[in-house]
Amino acid sequence: MGGATEHEIDPRVRSAWRTWLAALATDSAAAMAAALAYESLPDEGRDAWLDALESDAPTLDVPKVALYAPLLAVEADPSRRERIETVLATDDKGLSPAGATRATRGVAADGTLVCMIVSPLYLDFVQVLVCHYTPNGGFFSVRHDPLRHSGEFPLAQSKVDDVTTEPTPLRVVVEELAHAILADRRNSREAPPALASFAHLFGPHLDDSDRFE
Repeated sequence: MGGATEHEIDPRVRSAWRTWLAALATDSAAAMAAALAYESLPDEGRDAWLDALESDAPTLDVPKVALYAPLLAVEADPSRRERIETVLATDDKGLSPAGATRATRGVAADGTLVCMIVSPLYLDFVQVLVCHYTPNGGFFSVRHDPLRHSGEFPLAQSKVDDVTTEPTPLRVVVEELAHAILADRRNSREAPPALASFAHLFGPHLDDSDRFE
């Protein structure tokens, strides 16, 4: 909304802005667009965006986390991060994502394993990891979707890249991925960068099988 006062802003522009903000609570494409648009702005543009949210957020029936989380994901400046985190600390909606991280897994015709890991972020948004791999051969491809709506990923059997997959205990999938990482290292290959967002899964809690089954 820039640095314009409320009287200087075309009501149609303001209405479109507020409608778009409301969509951030349910539309993953809108949330990704917000993150990318905010990331492309210079410092003064980001400050103006946060000023506009400070004015409009209290008048919208939208959890603050929906408005600010996409920005926090791409903001590196300590002062702006602190500003965003201070606002989020006052939000009592959507801060604890519903559900647990879950996985599906299948076998392609050529014997390659295909898995999809769906991990909650906030509200009904998730991040998704899709891997084609074998434990002894390493990774053939890895794809990370940083922001999607959970409704796009049913719990039941589903197709992933034309391969039928079924719900599988997360620990089983992560253990296979860990072996694939070691296989790549043995062959002097770096771990796929997309795995970085799921590094927290490769921890000692994997021994607790009941937590993921």
